[in-house]
Amino acid sequence: MFVSFFPKPKLFFISVVLWSAVLVAGWFLGGAQLGALIGLQPAAPDAPPLIGVSIFWSPPFVWFYIYFLIGVLLFYGFWRWYSPNPWLRWSILGSALILFVVYFQVQVSVAVNAWYGPFYDLIQAVLSKSETATPEQLYREIGSFAGLALVGMNVAVLNAFFVSHWIFRWRTAMNDYYVGHWEKLRHIEGASQRVQEDTMRFSQIMENLGVAFVDSIMTLIAFTPVLINLSQHISALPIIGEVAQPLLLAAIGWSLFGTVALAVAGIRLPGLQFRNQRVEAAYRKELVYGEDHADRAQPATLSELFDNVRRNYFRLYFHYVYFNVVRYTYLQANNMFALLVMVPSIAAQRLTLGLMNQISYAFSQVTSSFQFLVNSWSTIVELLSVYKRLHAFEATLSGDELPKLDQEYIEAGGVEEQV
Repeated sequence: MFVSFFPKPKLFFISVVLWSAVLVAGWFLGGAQLGALIGLQPAAPDAPPLIGVSIFWSPPFVWFYIYFLIGVLLFYGFWRWYSPNPWLRWSILGSALILFVVYFQVQVSVAVNAWYGPFYDLIQAVLSKSETATPEQLYREIGSFAGLALVGMNVAVLNAFFVSHWIFRWRTAMNDYYVGHWEKLRHIEGASQRVQEDTMRFSQIMENLGVAFVDSIMTLIAFTPVLINLSQHISALPIIGEVAQPLLLAAIGWSLFGTVALAVAGIRLPGLQFRNQRVEAAYRKELVYGEDHADRAQPATLSELFDNVRRNYFRLYFHYVYFNVVRYTYLQANNMFALLVMVPSIAAQRLTLGLMNQISYAFSQVTSSFQFLVNSWSTIVELLSVYKRLHAFEATLSGDELPKLDQEYIEAGGVEEQV
């Protein structure tokens, strides 16, 4: 799954984390100011924030683009020298492009959040008749939002197109790897299903889940400073009272509560899902034997095997009932949580309509990032199931000792030992 696409996967991913940490630390420890050496001055601390799409070609942003490109090319150059791989351009440069575009999309969201404040403050002032505005002025403000939305939409479309190609290259790498070892794998019953169906499902799930995970991390990085800055307008939290950084504390606490609640409620689901795959494999195995042997796949045998399938699915459905009760209750409460957090400050008349919208949007972005597990649990369960099947398949090549569940799956016929 990984060695086919990434060079020396364990070392590679460790180096990704370490190099990313170096680049982030370098940026905040002075790298952001280095752009001044080539005329790309950082924004002054007391400068008003840029509102609108022009922020994306401002000097600080242009310098970040250059800084990111230099970091990626250095990393790519090292791995091209240290461990050449036919998929290196896609696994490193393609991955870096996806990271950059996701970061850019998050910055569009940050720019939209910055637009909310002055626009809704203007609307509040006009509606309360404390200020006047011409239709042209309002149209201009709406046009500023439209420019941001247009950029964000087009970038999202292009990114989805590129990610689809990137994921298919990963599937192609897995396919080529398995086909290259076909002489060892073709005797394994179900080998064709692993090569064709499971690689397809693995790539499809990774396309959605991987991008969502990266988006959550980037959103968290981008919106946490925004939430910290907006905390100065919140006087206290309900019940708790006055605390430092109340918005960030509330976002982290609420998200951790939801994540723990969902993890506890759904702790049995991955194992149950995998056991379902095991009984499905046993049923499929008997049907396959019945195609070539008249004494196999008899009605009584098939009925017994299908009873196992039904029993396991009914057990899974039961466990999903209480899991979904916890999940949907939490998600509904999440819609109102930001408003509850702002109640003391609203009552104290410390917020304007613009600030309320900015805080609600930033708070929802941060909490949704922390709630990645909550929002993606079903997909994660499916990915774990596919991963276990491919891991059991690859164990034939490596000779690794399989975990108990993987071995049970092999014995059930999902990946039959050599016959």
